[in-house]
Amino acid sequence: MQDNTPEHDTEDDFDGPSKSQLKRDSTALQKLGDDLLALPESRWEPLSLPEILYDALKAAKKITNFEGKRRQMQYIGKLMRRVDPEPIREAVAAFKLGHAQDSLKLHQSERWRERLLASDDALQEFLAEHQGVDIQQVRNLVRAARKDAANEPEKRSGRAYRELFQFIKASEAHAAADDAPADE
Repeated sequence: MQDNTPEHDTEDDFDGPSKSQLKRDSTALQKLGDDLLALPESRWEPLSLPEILYDALKAAKKITNFEGKRRQMQYIGKLMRRVDPEPIREAVAAFKLGHAQDSLKLHQSERWRERLLASDDALQEFLAEHQGVDIQQVRNLVRAARKDAANEPEKRSGRAYRELFQFIKASEAHAAADDAPADE
């Protein structure tokens, strides 16, 4: 019996990435370019981007047409192949982390406001955690916010309600600054 299968020639093997992998890499760079576009322009400067990429990003910010924006993002993805993507990924991650931390702080302030309005025990906890705040001011703000909530229970946006939130947010920022290690 004769074997009709051709012999395997090792010189015909291709060791490079597959076409699918190249497409995935290109799409990932285009997505990174999109993330870079979301950063403020002041965050682009430390990245030492090539001028052609910088100009393409600035042009993309001005384009409002969907198809035009899509094509510009493809062009940015193409230009991104020429730069090291790691510093850009780090800058995007740092920016997103900063936004996440800011959002977390706002949620913490919101929870404190809800707790302060719900019970008097929370006021003592707040004062224990935030040394140096004006106790009388906190009590007045809580009292006024409770009065606003009692007058209009479905509407939680009275002036005192907002002022209490701003006071808590400032107290949290002051407490965070006090907890930060001093630079030597």
